[in-house]
Formats: sequence, C-alpha cells, structure tokens
Amino acid sequence: MDRIKKFISLYVPVTTCTLRCHYCYITQTRAFEGKLPQLKFSPETIKKALSKKRLGGTCLINICGGGETLLPSQIVDYTRVLLEEGHYVMIVTNATTTQRFIEIAKFPKELLNRLFFKFSFHYLELKAKKILEVFFDNVLRMRDSGASFTLEVTPTDELVPYIDDMCDIAVAKVGAVPHITIARDQKNEGTLPVLTKMGKKKYYETWDRLKSSLFEYKKEIFGVKRTEFCYAGAYSGLVNLGTGLMTQCYCSYYSQNIFKDINKPIKFTPVGNNCALEHCYNGHAFLVLGVIPELRAPTYGEIRNKKCVDGTEWLKPDMKNFMNTRLYESNEELSNYQKTLVNFQIKKTKAMQYLINSSRRLKNLIPR
Repeated sequence: MDRIKKFISLYVPVTTCTLRCHYCYITQTRAFEGKLPQLKFSPETIKKALSKKRLGGTCLINICGGGETLLPSQIVDYTRVLLEEGHYVMIVTNATTTQRFIEIAKFPKELLNRLFFKFSFHYLELKAKKILEVFFDNVLRMRDSGASFTLEVTPTDELVPYIDDMCDIAVAKVGAVPHITIARDQKNEGTLPVLTKMGKKKYYETWDRLKSSLFEYKKEIFGVKRTEFCYAGAYSGLVNLGTGLMTQCYCSYYSQNIFKDINKPIKFTPVGNNCALEHCYNGHAFLVLGVIPELRAPTYGEIRNKKCVDGTEWLKPDMKNFMNTRLYESNEELSNYQKTLVNFQIKKTKAMQYLINSSRRLKNLIPR
C-alpha cells in the first residue's frame, strides 16, 4: 500500500472564474481579473521538478487556483504527468468547465484511481445561473470514470433558507449530503474570523445539522493558535505553478525556486515553533495529514469521505487507503537539539529581515 511522503499544494495563479460567489476570498478582496495566466513551464518540467525521486517518495499533490482551477488548459496536462509519475493528485474546482472533465475522463483507469476532486458546491450561484445540471453532470462524469470526489459547501448566512433543498439534490445526485467548511472573513487579515452575522454559536448550531466530519474538525481548530513544533516545510510545501517559488506554508520564513534548476535538491525546512498565523485555517489538510505528529486528529480520508445511500463511498479504495496515511509515518522527526537549531535559525532569519526592512524604511526618509 502506498503511503504519503509529502503534501505539496500547487497554486494556480488564476484570478478569474466562471462564478461570482459573494463569500469567495477573491471576491472579498476584489482581485478578479479577466485574463488567464500564461503558465510557461512545460508538463515535462513539472513532472521532473516534482518527481518521486526529488520529493522522496509518493506525494499527495493538491492543485488549486485563486479563481477556477481548471480554466488554464495546461492544468489537464500537468495533472496527467503528475499521476504518471505515481503521485496522488487532488483538484479543487467548481465543476463548470465541462471540456476539461471530458479530457480528464479519457485518462487511463490506473491514473484515475489516484485522482480526487474537491467539488466546491456553490449552490446559490449554480442555481442562479441555471447550471446545477452542468455541475452534477461533471461530478458524475468523474465519479463514473473511476476518480474519487467530495462535495464541499461554504456555509453562509444567505444559504440557510436553502439548506434542505441543497441537501435533497445532493442526496438524489451523489447519494449523500455535502460536507461543509467554515467561511472566513478575508477582509480582516489579522484574525480571519468566521464570515457570519449571526454569531459563531448560532452559526455552528445552524450548520451542525449536516453532520459533516469536516465541519466538526474545522470547528475544533478554528481560532486556535498553534504553538507546537510544526513540520510544515519539511513534510509539506506550497508551490506557485506560475513561478516555481516554493514556500514552507502560508506562514513561511524560507523560500526557493524549485523549477529554476530541477536537478538541484529541494531544501525541506520546518516552520518549527514559529507559526505567525492566528490559527491554521487550512489545518483540515495540513494538520490531519500530520505536520504536527503529536496532535490528535482524524485522517484526511475520514473528513473527506461519505457513505452513500446505496452503500458506495465517495472515495475509491486506493484513494481512501492513501488518504488515511500520515506524513509522520514516512518521515523522521527531529531530536530536541535539532528542533532548537531550527528555531534559532528562523529567529536569526526574522531578525535579519527586520534589519533589512528597517534600513529600507530609513532610506526612504532621507531627502534626495
């Protein structure tokens, strides 16, 4: 059985979309653009840069855009070469780009067994645009082709009157009610609070009725400051598909371009006890996959899967087994001495950056 070696999240620098959901982070920050990015790296470069040999083993690779992930045509080829390399691949999508799914459905069965879709179920937008059938046709196309999937809803105040309707159609189409995440207020960059006007307690009570294991875990970690030694950066990484820049996490003290010289080893450096985020808002991926070994958490498979009314499951066997493995099972933990060195080096890096920034600010004050 394959076990996860690294979790690599690939960011697609696309900030346009087929939908305009009011709660979207791109919408909140008014960052939508009408043009698609030019992804200059060839599929072969992506495959070599993210090879099993270079990453140390079989990885779970997530592909997600700022807008709709599958709008750039190159993503289909990128997905295929990563699957051919032997990795397990996840794609975050709103399931409206039908042609992309037609192309992906032609992949060999062996590749589709290691492919997973996180279908973002934007019920109100899909209903308003009269494309609910398009959405579910694409979900079913990928399910029937052999890929795994999950339906995920962003629970907002505006959606509350439609909960029953939304759940009924999901059960009718894919056999189970959708999972739900927690909407965060991206305009408040400091604390990233829950995006609701009804108060956190009522918000939680309202959405508990869907009995989503994803929602249960996100409630547990939302707003909790992480102070443990975190192996993000050592066990995982974030990579910009447009530039090749790789950072440790959303909180990062070290970066490198892993596409510039694909023969150069990648340096995997943990964040340690230095997380600057108010809370790990994507902990439903990083934490459950095991970047903090001592932290008790469900597996990624457990918070993504659903059992359907006909007895089938959203996760196919190979994907389910892989998603139930942990990063710390395939990677070595550091000694206390090594952890101290990591923390010292990061503090040194932060101090140097502070001096550089202070020098720049002072330079700007000098009359010219």
